[in-house]
Amino acid sequence: MGSKNKLKRFNENATFSNVFQPTREELVSDGFKLKGKWNSDFFKNDNPIVLELGCGKGEYSVSLGELFPDKNFIGLDIKGARFWRGAKTALENNMSNVAFVRTQIELITSIFEANEVSEIWITFPDPQIKYKRTKHRLTNAEFLEKYKTVLNENGVVHLKTDSEFMHGYTLGLLHGAGHEVEYANHNVYRNEGSPKEVTAIQTFYEKQYLEVDKAITYIKFKIK
Repeated sequence: MGSKNKLKRFNENATFSNVFQPTREELVSDGFKLKGKWNSDFFKNDNPIVLELGCGKGEYSVSLGELFPDKNFIGLDIKGARFWRGAKTALENNMSNVAFVRTQIELITSIFEANEVSEIWITFPDPQIKYKRTKHRLTNAEFLEKYKTVLNENGVVHLKTDSEFMHGYTLGLLHGAGHEVEYANHNVYRNEGSPKEVTAIQTFYEKQYLEVDKAITYIKFKIK
């Protein structure tokens, strides 16, 4: 994507009613106006809030919003030029249950109050295979602790990935720490039993993986 196109998307994001771009200072000082008030002040309902972390183009957030009109979806990503597409689609389709936040995922507890979230989706994250990159792995113990803070008592996390490494690493960590794995599948298109939203929604990159017969894995778990 050219810098001209990126700038155009950044400028357009600033006009979108479903996009929020708080500064790091605002978040660190606990000054984000929607923290604890997403339902009352933005969605204007009491429906469950579901997050997609590292949402990319926002494909999953928008598709989930279409599948579950009785839930609210928020995509988080630091790259606003990517989720521009999802935000624009949601607005064009008059989807009042989909929003996007441009932020770093480690600041999640500055965006949501304790117990404010019902579900978290992590779709095709960078597995950060090199050892020195483990602190950026979205299912490491530090991130799980942050997710636990914002999730309500029945909250669940979904991990969908094409990385066997990420699948195995996460399962090992969950079992080792005593978290509750509700469901795990190492090839969702070959083995039946996954929730419909796991196979009914396919991202742009996922379709490319499937064309070369790459297995797509899925885990649903609760953080204890």
